[in-house]
Amino acid sequence: MKNIIKFLFLAFTMVSLASCSSSKANTSRPNNRGNSQVAAPVVQEYKGIIVHSTAEGDCEYVIALEDDRTVMFDPVNLLGNFKTHGMRVWFTFRSLKMPNRCDKANPISITDIRERKVKVKKPSGE
Repeated sequence: MKNIIKFLFLAFTMVSLASCSSSKANTSRPNNRGNSQVAAPVVQEYKGIIVHSTAEGDCEYVIALEDDRTVMFDPVNLLGNFKTHGMRVWFTFRSLKMPNRCDKANPISITDIRERKVKVKKPSGE
């Protein structure tokens, strides 16, 4: 009886140890220092229009997406030279986890912003 218990214990231990090995080649992350093949994070740039408002409950300045003007962002770090109503901009941002300062826009932190020049189409055929 003791031999059977020893055998079962030994078999259980061997199976447990054998199942601990990994079939993956390498589960650790590579060191990014000096590795030029690591891809940079993808950052999407958006077309926006600066909108100024003095209405009660509104944010003073928001950025509306040009493609969908119902989507508005409340930039908490908008610089003074971009506080011009109707200015068209390219911008990137990161969302902020904080309460909204106004009802119509979500708070963001601008990571990059620049003025977008709009090309004026010349009438053809004249």
